[in-house]
Amino acid sequence: MCSRTMASKTPVGFIGLGNMGNPMAKNLVKHGYPVIAYDVFPEACKEFQDLGAQVTESPADVAERADRIITMLPSSPNVREVYTGANGILKKVKKGSLLIDSSTIDPAVSKELAKAVEKMGAVFMDAPVSGGVGAARAGNLTFMVGGVEQEFNAAKELLTCMGSNVIYCGEVGTGQAAKICNNMLLAISMIGTAETMNLGIRLGLDPKLLAKILNMSSGRCWSSDTYNPVPGVMEGVPSANNYQGGFGTTLMAKDLGLAQISATNTMTPVPLGSQAHQIYRMMCAKGYALKDFSAVFQFLREEETL
Repeated sequence: MCSRTMASKTPVGFIGLGNMGNPMAKNLVKHGYPVIAYDVFPEACKEFQDLGAQVTESPADVAERADRIITMLPSSPNVREVYTGANGILKKVKKGSLLIDSSTIDPAVSKELAKAVEKMGAVFMDAPVSGGVGAARAGNLTFMVGGVEQEFNAAKELLTCMGSNVIYCGEVGTGQAAKICNNMLLAISMIGTAETMNLGIRLGLDPKLLAKILNMSSGRCWSSDTYNPVPGVMEGVPSANNYQGGFGTTLMAKDLGLAQISATNTMTPVPLGSQAHQIYRMMCAKGYALKDFSAVFQFLREEETL
């Protein structure tokens, strides 16, 4: 299949208008693409109607009206349903369509869907993202793309409207592999930052001063300098808003679960990743599921038994 013409402003389907999908789809609109939108929650679509987007009643309807579709969904079962369900994309997908999934799911599911899409004469690529809601709003996401290399430029045309880094990783599933590895490291570093900040505060250090020292020292990381988990240290991050918005604890627990499955399948030792998974699962069980994953700082402060 030949790569599609660059910069063609034909309609783009977008399915999944949640915390990440909403700003991503808005950036497509800002770049002049007519968006054909669907979300399982109709209220999520109203804002896009006001922006002039077409709103449909099912993923199949999106596939009928657009030959380039981006999906941004919470988990593997959601993605399977949107693609292969009774009213899924594959019910009405056109031959030659380009289907890009930016959800974070099991690499094996991406490969499974790619085969089903290929049977319909279309192309599937996995393109999970890193950067969080802030980067989604700013159009600065990093996309990790897996799929047919000849189609990478066609995918990149759309993804560069939403991200500043679009990286080809290899065959289908490698984008998911990169994302799972990244999120495992992110979870570990966030827990480490939270533990460090908590210890420093209990030793009498001012949290802003401690953060400043960490960020000019060898302990510096994204969790400390861009997304600090301590309330009052930074503005514009979830910890400054009672851990609302951002990347939910339940989603981090899900991604860490995917990492554990992959580690088991490849016989890879991941002791810190396993411990991080258990901590985020405990958080979900104790009322933190809908809070941003940086709420691990608050969890550690409250859990004296850890």
